[in-house]
Amino acid sequence: MFWGKIGITLLTLGLLYNSIFAAPDTAAAWRQLLATTLSGAGRGPVLLALALVPLNWGLEAWKWYRLARHLEPVTFGRSFRAVLVGLTLGFATPNRVGDYAGRIIELKSRRVSALGAVFLGRYCQLVATVLAGVAGLLYFLLTFYLRGYPAAGLGVVGSAVLLCGLVLVPLYRSRLLLAALGLWRPLRRFRPALAIMPTYPARALHAVLALSGLRYGVFCAQFLLLLSAYGVSSPLAPGLAAVAGTFLLKSLVPSLNALADVGVRELSATHLFGLLGQPALPVLSASLSLWVINIALPSAAGLLLVPGLRVLRDKRAGR
Repeated sequence: MFWGKIGITLLTLGLLYNSIFAAPDTAAAWRQLLATTLSGAGRGPVLLALALVPLNWGLEAWKWYRLARHLEPVTFGRSFRAVLVGLTLGFATPNRVGDYAGRIIELKSRRVSALGAVFLGRYCQLVATVLAGVAGLLYFLLTFYLRGYPAAGLGVVGSAVLLCGLVLVPLYRSRLLLAALGLWRPLRRFRPALAIMPTYPARALHAVLALSGLRYGVFCAQFLLLLSAYGVSSPLAPGLAAVAGTFLLKSLVPSLNALADVGVRELSATHLFGLLGQPALPVLSASLSLWVINIALPSAAGLLLVPGLRVLRDKRAGR
C-alpha cells in the first residue's frame, strides 16, 4: 500500500511535469505571469483569497468545536488551536494522520471516541466534496464525452444520483457502517472509535454538514478568485464545475502527506480547464497558490503552537 501510494504520487508529478514544464521557455513565462499578477490587477483577488483563509479554518474549527463538545466541555479557542496543530502535524504524516493526533491530544479524556469524532468531521467534508464534485464531473461527461449518446448519459446520471445517496448512508445510518465493519476481521479494530458516531443527534449532523458545505464554498471562492487573478476567464457555471471536479479528483487519489497533494489537484485542474479552452499555466499557478495560502501558510503558523501542546506541558510538569 505504501509503495503503491508513492507510485501514484510519482506518476502524477511526472504527468504534470510532462504536460506543463516540458514545454520550452515555460519557466520564464511562469515568472513573468507571477510578476504581472502580483504587481498588477491580479493583486486584489489574491489578497481577497488570502483574507478568506481565517474564515476557512475558522469554519473547520467551529466544526471540531461542535463535534468535540459532545465528548467534553471545550472552548472555541481550544478547538481552533487543535485544528491548526493538527494541520501542522498532518502536513508530513501519511494520509495526514497527524491531524487526528493534533486534535485528540488537546482533549482531556475519551480520546478513543475522539478518533471517531475526527473521522465524522472529515467524512462530512468528504460528503460535501462528493456531492458537488459528482455534479461537476457530470457536466464534463455529458458535455464533452457522452454528447450524442443519450442512453449512456441517462445511465451516468442515474449512477451519479445513486452514488450521492450512498455517500449519505454512513453519515445518517452509522449503525449500518458499524455492522459492516464487524463482518471483516481487519476492520473490527475501528469499531470502538467509530462507536461514537450513532450517539450524535441528527441536528448535530445537519450542523456539521452545513459547516462543511460553507467551508467548501470558501474553497471554491478562493480558487475562483485566484483563477481570475491569473487571467483565467471561463464562464461561471463551467468554471464552478471544473473547480468541483478538481476537488473531487484530488480527494479520490490517496496521498502520502499534504506535500504529495501538490500535483494531483494541479493535474486535474489543468485537464478540466483545458477542456474549457483555458491555458494550463495560469490554472497551474492558481492551483499552487491555493495550496500555499490554505495549507503551507497555516501549517507554518501552527508550528508556533506545537511547543504549547498540553501533552508536552504535562510531560514537562512530570519531570
